[in-house]
Amino acid sequence: QVQLVESGGGLVQPGGSLRLSCVASGLTFEWYDMTWYRQGPGQERELVATIIRTSDTNYADSVKGRFTISRDNAVRTVFLQMNSLQPEDTAVYYCNARNPLNTNEYWGQGTQVTVSS
Repeated sequence: QVQLVESGGGLVQPGGSLRLSCVASGLTFEWYDMTWYRQGPGQERELVATIIRTSDTNYADSVKGRFTISRDNAVRTVFLQMNSLQPEDTAVYYCNARNPLNTNEYWGQGTQVTVSS
């Protein structure tokens, strides 16, 4: 059974930082492209950052220069370092695993990030 478990969310003041983690189990982690998505209140889910199997990365324009995605295949974990957080970053953040060679795709349960003073 595949599981993606996110952690690291919480309440932070504007300008602060958080580091999200997503631990995968039940899949061959290094085969998967890993993506962080987020869904703010009343908004559609949007892509935040992707790191593919080769560790190439891609970011939404809104987070470039502030967020960094990374992965550690040895511990089957993808990270999202979030700096200079702003109230508009408030959302539930979801981890996604997708195998580019087939249709396999999995989601975590999400972790809440709230940026507020």
